Amino acid sequence: MARMHTRRRGSSGSDRPTADEPPEWSDVDADEIESRVVELAEEGLDPSQIGMKLRDEGVKGTPVPNVKLATGKKLGEILEENDASPDVPEDLRNLMERAIRLREHVAENGQDAQNKRALQNTEAKVRRLVNYYRGDELPADFRYTYRNAQELLE
Repeated sequence: MARMHTRRRGSSGSDRPTADEPPEWSDVDADEIESRVVELAEEGLDPSQIGMKLRDEGVKGTPVPNVKLATGKKLGEILEENDASPDVPEDLRNLMERAIRLREHVAENGQDAQNKRALQNTEAKVRRLVNYYRGDELPADFRYTYRNAQELLE
């Protein structure tokens, strides 16, 4: 994974195999998958956690390697259709949680220059993501502040 704020190694890794249809061994009904996705979302799992749970545990014991191939819809689309999508996008939520933890750490450890820098970098990422999501998934007048993040994540 390429790092945004460092000049280190680039990103390299394997790609998912190209496939047009789900494998024969995973013959789960699309409606069952959708109901399981909604059920897991109501339990409070994030979309990425739902995908991993379906991959590992599956529906009724049969793994689902790729939700989109099996249902024809992305996991996010299924959640939107059933009004189960999260209030804040998952990537933004995770970054905000990290920024809150870092800010609390820096408040207790004022001499920790490395984590002050990490906080600045994390908050810069949050602001860029807020600009990206503003108007669609976030209110048009939303601004990132420490207090706003705390209120949003409560």
